[in-house]
Amino acid sequence: MTKFRFVHNNINVLDLKKSMEFYREALGLEEVRRIEPEDGSFIIVYLGDGLSGHQLELTWLRDWERPYNLGDNEFHLAFRTDNYEEAYKKHREMNCICYENPKMGIYFINDPDGYWLEVLPTR
Repeated sequence: MTKFRFVHNNINVLDLKKSMEFYREALGLEEVRRIEPEDGSFIIVYLGDGLSGHQLELTWLRDWERPYNLGDNEFHLAFRTDNYEEAYKKHREMNCICYENPKMGIYFINDPDGYWLEVLPTR
């Protein structure tokens, strides 16, 4: 059977600079590479955590001027942290926590476009 390796997830963003700053501050993700065509019609930025090979692809479209319709926002990305309490405190200060489930020991944060990101402790 052919094997596949998970490479990246893509999300479209309205304000690329704001999104990159959010992902850097909230989750420590840094730019790995970028694609910018000469006509300036879009920019794709790949963010990485420096630990795994998985990347988050942010796509900005020059001609898109309204917030993205996320529907019921049933999909999410998950991030594991070695210091759950410190991450929780930082996200509380950033005022980006949108849902908490203390019983399960997890919470979710919203990015600038409204995407949900799950934060899990290392167990």
